[in-house]
Amino acid sequence: MVGDYLRMHGFEVSLCDGGRALRRRLAEVTPDLIVLDLNMPEEDGLSIVRDLKSRSSVPIIMLTATASPIDRVVGLELGADDYLPKPCELRELVARIRSVMRRTAQGRTAPSEPVACETVFRFGRVIVDTETLRLRDEAGTAQILTRSEYALLKAFLDNPKRVLTRERLLEIADARDPEAFDRAIDVRINRIRKKVEPDPANPRFIKTVRGIGYVFRPDGD
Repeated sequence: MVGDYLRMHGFEVSLCDGGRALRRRLAEVTPDLIVLDLNMPEEDGLSIVRDLKSRSSVPIIMLTATASPIDRVVGLELGADDYLPKPCELRELVARIRSVMRRTAQGRTAPSEPVACETVFRFGRVIVDTETLRLRDEAGTAQILTRSEYALLKAFLDNPKRVLTRERLLEIADARDPEAFDRAIDVRINRIRKKVEPDPANPRFIKTVRGIGYVFRPDGD
């Protein structure tokens, strides 16, 4: 039903009935986006998210069968880009797919001006490559950023030492939850901290401004 509805709205769709079928398909093509039912047979959906995000930056929208935020939070921490509870309104699913794909396209679009622009940023021991969406340390070890992580980190890079409210960050990352789960932004921030902070429990670069939001301090002060 979901596949037929997406095709009606102009998407090319491949349907997979389990984890093995999904991996076989991914060996043949690289999709623009994956809609992943966390209750797929053969394998836990969250383990699939973990595996895919460790090897790829393909955006993932999770479908969850429970109203509990636990699976959603875990999925976001593992790198999923968005989620919807089941049963979901198919029109909203289409809107979410287009939103995530729009962010993906914006991240890949080159600037029209024929001038050199900085695509590598460095703070502390971390090097951010905004073209490949990868983080590297001084030893050359690379980590892949998800699209939502990239959107948030880019917002901080573009606004150093400026306090950004949660509401503003949600707008920038297009991460608004349909059930007003506003703390989702904190999950994404914690994910980024684990990748860029020497001690995520005591962040130096992405600081919390209590009651307001966050501020990025590139000098680690």
